[in-house]
Amino acid sequence: MNRTFLISPWTRKVTNYLFQHEDFDGSHWTETAEQLFFLHPTMTLYDGLLQCAAIGLVAFVISHVAKRAFSGRSTLKNIPGPPPMSWITGNMRQLYDRHQGWDLEMDITENYGPVAKFHGLFGEEMLFVSDPVALQTIILKQQPIFEESPAFLLFAKMFFGEGLLSSLGEHHKSQRKILNPVFSTNHIRLLSPTFFRIVNKVRETLTKEVSQGPKEVDMLDWMTRTALELVGQGGFGYSFDSLEDDTPNQFAETLKDTVPAVGPIYVILVFFPWITKIGSAKFRRRILELLPWKRMQKILEISDMLDRTGRDILTHSRETMSNGDVPEDGRDILKVLLEANQTTGESERLSEKELLGQISTLLFAAMDTTSGALAHALHMLAERPDVQDKLRQEILQAQEQGEDIPFDTLMNLPYLEAVCRETLRVHSPVTTLLRRTTQETVIPLSNPIRGNDGSLVKDIPVSMNTDIHIGILACNRSKAIWGEDSFEWKPERFLSPLPQTVTEARVPGVYSNLMSFLGGGRACIGFKFSQLEMKVVLSVLISAFRFEMPEQEIYWNHGGIQYPTVGRESDTPKLPLRLSLYKQVS
Repeated sequence: MNRTFLISPWTRKVTNYLFQHEDFDGSHWTETAEQLFFLHPTMTLYDGLLQCAAIGLVAFVISHVAKRAFSGRSTLKNIPGPPPMSWITGNMRQLYDRHQGWDLEMDITENYGPVAKFHGLFGEEMLFVSDPVALQTIILKQQPIFEESPAFLLFAKMFFGEGLLSSLGEHHKSQRKILNPVFSTNHIRLLSPTFFRIVNKVRETLTKEVSQGPKEVDMLDWMTRTALELVGQGGFGYSFDSLEDDTPNQFAETLKDTVPAVGPIYVILVFFPWITKIGSAKFRRRILELLPWKRMQKILEISDMLDRTGRDILTHSRETMSNGDVPEDGRDILKVLLEANQTTGESERLSEKELLGQISTLLFAAMDTTSGALAHALHMLAERPDVQDKLRQEILQAQEQGEDIPFDTLMNLPYLEAVCRETLRVHSPVTTLLRRTTQETVIPLSNPIRGNDGSLVKDIPVSMNTDIHIGILACNRSKAIWGEDSFEWKPERFLSPLPQTVTEARVPGVYSNLMSFLGGGRACIGFKFSQLEMKVVLSVLISAFRFEMPEQEIYWNHGGIQYPTVGRESDTPKLPLRLSLYKQVS
C-alpha cells in the first residue's frame, strides 16, 4: 500500500501533464482492477492503469536515453531551428496545439527557412521541411525510404480500417491500381449531374432560410452536410441527408467533431506507438472503453459509426447492383470499384476489410478536407466582396438560362479556377504530414543553408527512424517561391503567367505547383473529385447568394486539418456568415 500511495500521485501528475487533464473524469473509474490486472484489491483501475503507464513511460525514457547515448554523433546537430520548449516534450506540444501550432510554423518559416530542426520527446531531433528539392526526394525519388510514420499508420488502421491510408509498399500500390480508374477525369465527369442536383437542393433550402431577409448561417455545417451528401451519392450511391431543412445531420455533426477530438490521441500514438501492440485487439478495445476520457470515447463512437455505415453502404451497393438499379446520371464510384474488383486477379483483389477501409477513408477524407476548403473559400469571399462580385459575374455568364454549367465549361472558368487554387494554396486544409526514414539517406536542398557552426550546408544526412515533418502550408506560402505577398489571398496571381520562381522550383505536388494534395505514390487519389465538388458548390451558391462577414471573430485552428471556431477559446467547429439573396440588377 505504501508503494501504491507513492506512485499514484506521481502517475496522476504525469498523466495530467501529457493529456492536459481537460476531460479526464475519475468518477467513471470502478473497482474492477482485479478483473484485468493482478493488483491490490483496494486499488482502482485508475491507479492500476496509471502505474502501468508510469512503468511504460519509464521504459520509454530509458530506451530514448539509451538510443541517444549509443547512436553516436547526431547528423542534425548542425541544422538550426527553434529551441525546445521543454526537455520532456520538446516542441511537440507546440506543434499539435491548435493555437501554438501557427506560432511554431511561423517561427520556422520566418527565422529558419525551408528546412529546420526541432525537437520531440527527450531531445529527439526531427526535421521540418518545405524546401522543394528536399520534398522531391522525400515524396518522389526516395519515397520508400520516407514512409508514413508508425503513429499515423496505427491511427489510420484503428480509425479507418485497412484502406489506402493504412497500407504501405506493394500493398498500397495494389490498392491504388484498382482505385485509380474510378477517380479518373472520365469517370469524375459522369458525376457532374449528380453533384449539381445535390447542390441545387442546398440552394433551394438556403433560399427559403433567407427569403425574409439576410440571416446568419453556419456555413461550415452546410458545407459539411453538402460534402457528405456529395461523397455519399457520388461515391456510394447512398444518401445521408435530404438537405431540405436546417436540422443538423447527426452523422455529419459527429464526423465534424473528429479533428478536435483526435489531436491528443494522435500525439499519444506519436509518443507511445507500442501501446497498440499490448494484448489482443479485444483486450485493447476493452481498456479504451474503460478510460474516463471524453475524447477517447468520442473517437470510439466515430470509429464504430464509420464501420457500421460502411457495412450498410456495402450491403446497399451490392443489393442495387444485383437488382440492376443504375442511376440515369451515371454509376457511383463504389459500384465501379466493385465491378473492377470482380474482374481483377484474385491476388490483387480487395478483401472485404479493404473495401470497408476504402469506404471509411473516402467518407472522412472527402468530407472533412473538402468541407474545410469550401468553408475557407466562402470565408475569404465574404471578406473580399470585390472578388466575390467578379466571380459571380463569371459564373452568371457561364450559365445558360439558369441551367447547370457543362462540365468542361465549369472546369475551365479561369476566375473560379483561380479562387480554388488560391484558397488551396494559402489555406490548405492539411498543414503538415509526418514521415519517418526507414534507412540512412541524404536530403539535398535547393539552396545551401547556414549551419549552426557557420558553414554552408548543401545536403543533410539523416539517420534511420528520423521523423520528417512535411510543411505543406509552409511550401505553399514560401516567399522564395511565390514572392513577398505569398501570405496574401490573391486569386489574380493565377490569371497571369506564374513567376519564374514558381516554375523553376518544381514543387512535386500533384496539383498546380502546390503541396495541398501531396504528390508521388501517396498523393491524394481523390483530388479531381474534390476539385469538382468545390467548383459545383461555389458556382451554385455564389450565383444565388451574397456572403458577408459576421460580427463575431472567426478563428481558424491549427491541426491535422484546419477548422474554424467563433473566437480562439471555443473548440466547437463553426463558421457563421451573413447570407442574403443575390438579386441581379437589370
